[in-house]
Amino acid sequence: MTTLERFDPTGIQRVLCIVAHPDDMEYGGSAAIAEWTSQGIEVSYLLLTAGEAGMRGVSPEIAGPLRAAEQRAACDVVGVTDLTILDLPDGLVEHSIETRRRIAHAIRKARPDAVFTMTWDLEAGWGLNHADHRATGLAVVDAIRDADNPWLFREQLTDGLTEWKTTWLIATAHRPTHAIEVSEQALELGIASLAAHRDYLAALPDHPTPHDLVTGVLTGGGEQSGLGYALPVHAYRMG
Repeated sequence: MTTLERFDPTGIQRVLCIVAHPDDMEYGGSAAIAEWTSQGIEVSYLLLTAGEAGMRGVSPEIAGPLRAAEQRAACDVVGVTDLTILDLPDGLVEHSIETRRRIAHAIRKARPDAVFTMTWDLEAGWGLNHADHRATGLAVVDAIRDADNPWLFREQLTDGLTEWKTTWLIATAHRPTHAIEVSEQALELGIASLAAHRDYLAALPDHPTPHDLVTGVLTGGGEQSGLGYALPVHAYRMG
């Protein structure tokens, strides 16, 4: 049954993906990014943490650089060259004014037409959502508006940096309204980008294979939209 509208990327030239951890974009989202970079859309990633607290049995001092390197490899697969990882503490990200400030600054620098993030709901498709995902998503929602307000974080507006209005907020795993169509090639790149988190996934023995997980997400989106493969998203047009 078709329930999701195809998302039309016409007019989108720049995209900023803002998530909490390495691997957050790779659960289907990176396949859509691969599709868009192949069309010439410029995509940047902003991660609030290095995911240093995400590998049980591996100390943060080792896990952080390891996961950052895996994220760099995952970005390379899907054509993303601009990757920034902030120094917020993994597991303790707050929906705070300071978090909003840092995200708003990144938005003003990147000047994206669309911002990607993950669901901020308490309950997500896989169960109870991670605290960092919830805090990040809410901070992104607020920071998009902050970035467009010339009277907020005014200290940022120097050296030619100005306020910026983002047209679209796109949230994955979040009560989908639209579907981003992807090709079979983009599907394969999305699978490879998740597989690039090799050591992280190896520490999760019950984790589905990258092939099964990404294919499942994009097949489901295709079934809901009448497309072949598609990423289900909630697309908010920012007023």
